[in-house]
Amino acid sequence: MHDLAADTRSNPLLRLGAQPIALTAAALLLLIAGVTSIAIWRAYTGAVPEPDRVVASRQLQARTAQASEQLVEKTKGLEATQQESIDQLQVVQDQLQTMKRLMAAQQADTKRLSEQVASLNESIDGLRQSFASARSTEVETPSVTRRKPARHRVHASARKRSRG
Repeated sequence: MHDLAADTRSNPLLRLGAQPIALTAAALLLLIAGVTSIAIWRAYTGAVPEPDRVVASRQLQARTAQASEQLVEKTKGLEATQQESIDQLQVVQDQLQTMKRLMAAQQADTKRLSEQVASLNESIDGLRQSFASARSTEVETPSVTRRKPARHRVHASARKRSRG
């Protein structure tokens, strides 16, 4: 058969496996030593991470709430500014519509007056032409001596008699 003692000499792990109580006791001692050293280190430095984490978490929550409130206030301010801008834009659009209506009315008046001026110019040109044609007709006809009306002739002949 196989010699168990020869196997344990050649493989040290088999030797440890043969004494599981000693191995478990050593692991337990290392674990207790580690926990004790951590407890001593925390007691010595005064650092307790859990309360620090709670305080940091609360500070973070407070900052988040404050930032959220600031965002809400800024959003309300932006909404108010946007509404004011919309109102001002509406006023400008109303003024623009009024100006367009006034401009259209002014253009209609200008067109009407322009047509009246053109009509007057045509009338003046017509009068000039008829005046010019009347003058040219007068120049073309030989001048006829005008006779004085009969009563002037009568008075003129009476004067001649009285002088003579």
